Amino acid sequence: EADERMMIRLLAFALNVPADDKNGKLDFAKDLWDVDEPALWHKDYTEQILHWIDVGQSEDKRLMKAAGRAERVTSYSFSSSTPVWWKAIETKLTRASNLVVWQIEAAQSQALAKLAERSMQLQVTVQDGTVWMSTTTDSVEITPKRLTAGD
Repeated sequence: EADERMMIRLLAFALNVPADDKNGKLDFAKDLWDVDEPALWHKDYTEQILHWIDVGQSEDKRLMKAAGRAERVTSYSFSSSTPVWWKAIETKLTRASNLVVWQIEAAQSQALAKLAERSMQLQVTVQDGTVWMSTTTDSVEITPKRLTAGD
């Protein structure tokens, strides 16, 4: 589970890194020990949160609070129970037009966790909605599935 969460955080970073840093940069936050922080966030140089990124199955109240604090909110769920979690909170999030929720298939996230090594070098390729993450010995293909409607 820890390797899986770490690798999903790396995947989220790869999918959301800004093209340039003129408006601040994407950083790993302290969600593992501070409930008021996401897994990653992109803050501008005035500390305004431009993008709040969660991994896992966040509560609807947390996502709504994040939607009020940040310009954009993205959540990546990677458990096999994602459909059950999503069905329970989907209608509670309809007001959050700046929220996008993605599902990473459990088999893909588990395969991704197997890439984790103490000192690893990852190659990441993102093309047409598909991500390939590779080490020197193995590769995993990930196709995030968008659960939310809208832009």
